Amino acid sequence: MALIFLTVIGVSLDFLVLDRVRVQAFHETQRASTEWIGSFAADGIPSATSSSTSVDLLQLVDSGGQVVAASEAAAGLPPLSALRPPDDDRIQDGTVCSPEGGCILFTASRLLPQTNRLIPGGEAHFVYAGMRQPAILVSHGLEVATAAGVLLVTFLVAWGNWRFATRLMSRVEAIRERMSEITVSDLSLRVPQPPVCDEFGRLAFTVNQTLARLEESVELQRRFASTTSHELRNPLAGLHAQLEEAVLYPGDVDPRETVHKALSVTDRLVAIVDDLLVLSRLRAGAPAVHEPIDLSALIAQETATLADGVPVHVHIDREVKVWGNRIQLIRILSNLVANARRHADAEVEVTAERTDDQAVVTVTDDGDGIAPQDRERVFERFVRLDAARRREPGGSGLGLAISRDIAQAHKGTLLVEDAPRGARFVLRLPLMDTADGPAT
Repeated sequence: MALIFLTVIGVSLDFLVLDRVRVQAFHETQRASTEWIGSFAADGIPSATSSSTSVDLLQLVDSGGQVVAASEAAAGLPPLSALRPPDDDRIQDGTVCSPEGGCILFTASRLLPQTNRLIPGGEAHFVYAGMRQPAILVSHGLEVATAAGVLLVTFLVAWGNWRFATRLMSRVEAIRERMSEITVSDLSLRVPQPPVCDEFGRLAFTVNQTLARLEESVELQRRFASTTSHELRNPLAGLHAQLEEAVLYPGDVDPRETVHKALSVTDRLVAIVDDLLVLSRLRAGAPAVHEPIDLSALIAQETATLADGVPVHVHIDREVKVWGNRIQLIRILSNLVANARRHADAEVEVTAERTDDQAVVTVTDDGDGIAPQDRERVFERFVRLDAARRREPGGSGLGLAISRDIAQAHKGTLLVEDAPRGARFVLRLPLMDTADGPAT
């Protein structure tokens, strides 16, 4: 493309230069012819001279083709041309070439009648002013120089593009080589990031961000798998020991008691597996049908069916509506209320109100509370504080983690905040009129 573009420019420049030289040459011949004609007088024809050193061929030719007067360089030469300008076009330019003398650029001028009367005979006469064709028009030096310049510039453009492309491709190759070294077992490597903030710099930055998120995700999956296997291993080991004892010592073990204990362990395993399935669906962003839900009515409905135990006092505003999935919101309310009743000493308080553009649900107990350093840990998977283990040894440790994921899936938050006594869980969700609308 560069060669074609530069060739077109070079050819155009050649034509312009050659045309300019030709026009300038004819301009000089016309001026020389006009100067000589202007010097004609009644007392005779002056000698043929020109102020231009390049225009040295001057001839005065009659209508019969005889040379009447000529300059020193044109003396003895036949008429420069047989061109005879007509009356309506008295000045014409032309070129005449011969194998021996080369080419001559000339101007043929037809004398006016009053000028012809100054010449004996009074017939029509013609003045020819000519010059040897300039060397630039004869030789091919300009074309050769232009071609050499075009090739040189094309080479420089090609070399520059090659260097530029090589530098760019070296960055891509460096990214490719580093990416080929990254494996699932080692995601700590990062691709080299150029200091220049161009497309490749932004690409490397995005790749490193993606690798960082991938490393974090894989690390979370590893910790999750390790914790899950640990949480499942303990009840499975206990179940295996009970069944093995019943098989080895059938006379010393009560079968009914063994089956009862085995059912209790399997219930806990089922609860853990169910919670893991719910958690994996939430983390995977599995779609769920959303609809308008009145949190006040939902809280009143769920707390009305609570079994005997720690009393729950409800304080709710009317029509605190949100967009959400009913099953998931019931689960988060049930988890929070059940958690509060386990840790409460005497009572649990549940409130629901509208605050600005949010629906705020608080669940507060009057128990020992949660230490500030543990307020985020309680939302981690399988994290159970010592008090929780004492009050409910068979819990899965996933209830609060599921609750927070449900809140985030509804574009809300779930936090532990300060309370005069006990623990205070605060759920915030966008109100229906400020939410993005129903989601499926």
